[in-house]
Amino acid sequence: MPHTELRSAAFADLSARTFHDLLRLRIDVFVVEQACPYPELDGRDVEPGTRHVWLEEDGVPLAYLRMLADPGGVARIGRVVVAERARRGGYAGRLMTAALTEVGARPSVLAAQSHLVGFYARHGFTVSGPEYVEDGIPHTPMRREALT
Repeated sequence: MPHTELRSAAFADLSARTFHDLLRLRIDVFVVEQACPYPELDGRDVEPGTRHVWLEEDGVPLAYLRMLADPGGVARIGRVVVAERARRGGYAGRLMTAALTEVGARPSVLAAQSHLVGFYARHGFTVSGPEYVEDGIPHTPMRREALT
């Protein structure tokens, strides 16, 4: 049975090969599968407050998300992705749980693809604004308030 391992790192701690593999996963799903040509490299991957969180099986990334440090101590979760072959395996839920453990009591925000609002709601997020279309895909802003 393959071994799945959770990883978390700042950009400075990623090997070139790991960053390549994470980008490949993001591009395979967001750009190719979802047919959304957009600037995947937005400069935020390298920011000092950014955390890359992923699950890998035998060294190959299966699922990934990125946590950004927004102003005011808010954590921004994004680029949540699961490889097609690994979907419905609970990987996205495991990533969100790990990310929210790292976020701790701080507030967090995300832009959910609208069909996934229920998934994020199960992790304590609520809709925080009107739906909008980005790159041809409906999105909904969501927020998880600071824990007291």
